[in-house]
Amino acid sequence: MSGQAASTEYGLLAEFQTPEHLYQACEKVRDAGFSHWDAHSPFPIHGLDKAMGLKKSPVSLFVLVLGLSGATIGMLMQWWVATKAYPLVISGKPLFSWPAFIPIAFECGILGGAVGALLGFLSQARLPRPHHALFNASRLERVTDDAFFISIETADPNFDRESTAQLLKDLGATHVEAVAA
Repeated sequence: MSGQAASTEYGLLAEFQTPEHLYQACEKVRDAGFSHWDAHSPFPIHGLDKAMGLKKSPVSLFVLVLGLSGATIGMLMQWWVATKAYPLVISGKPLFSWPAFIPIAFECGILGGAVGALLGFLSQARLPRPHHALFNASRLERVTDDAFFISIETADPNFDRESTAQLLKDLGATHVEAVAA
């Protein structure tokens, strides 16, 4: 095995006492060059995304594209109905009276943006995922209450079971355990 984890192992899970310890450990793990790892906390920790070296989320791009698409589709749909499908002259107004169509186009844009936010979030979070290997770790149940964790996957190019476990212990982990896949 020579330091590498068996193929039936997901990785290592390290527990930390406080959010401050977790934050500092995340900075050190990031600086050590790990790329397949995550931090787990019962509540959001301000600045943890920067400590982990995470990039800006592309979800806002999903929202923008689908929002603009929704507004465009809403306006085109109203144009087609008013000028092609049912061309009715009402009160002498032109067939395509765009100011009257703004509220519907706006609402279609909001709907498109909401759908974009949902789809962007689901794709970036790789959901739905009915089971994750970390669910095999019994200690991780405490993450919803009062515990703070870092998990490092065996798929990481820098992962070596002994040296990674020692790094986590040196960073102040109170408990380090191997997680089965």
